[in-house]
Amino acid sequence: MNRFFLTLGYSGLSPKAPGTVGTLVALPFGMLILIYFGAYTLFLATSLISIIAIREINKYEVQTGIHDHQSIVIDELAGMWFALSVAPAIGVGLSEVTAFENGFLIQSLLSFVLFRYFDITKPSIIGRIDREAKGGVGVMGDDIIAGFTAGILSAVLWQGYLQIAGI
Repeated sequence: MNRFFLTLGYSGLSPKAPGTVGTLVALPFGMLILIYFGAYTLFLATSLISIIAIREINKYEVQTGIHDHQSIVIDELAGMWFALSVAPAIGVGLSEVTAFENGFLIQSLLSFVLFRYFDITKPSIIGRIDREAKGGVGVMGDDIIAGFTAGILSAVLWQGYLQIAGI
């Protein structure tokens, strides 16, 4: 169960780009939670998963002696879901997901792209957490901050677009 959880249903075992694959697996599930249950539920579920993940990653590292193995992608789920809980963070029905006016799909996809960018490049505090924090906090922390940063930037870019377009 631990391996299934940490690899996000074994998506982290992908031979190519396991982090991106894990994020792609997390994205539609996060969007569905956002659509059916709202941003608060997504945020709280992600917080709970993050706490459990820190504990499980610590156990994994003690058992294997490996810090932040590439197959561990539960941190990508947390980062992506935190990004979604910030932007789009709006309640839409399933039939409204693709409506351009509400920005749900655009902000979700922009959050994905920005999260992957911040997760890969690890600028500023994201990189510092990745380098200096140990155990599960280090594995999860950089992705959590990258997710919040991606979500905030997605929301700001969308609102900027709306202002420029006069919508």
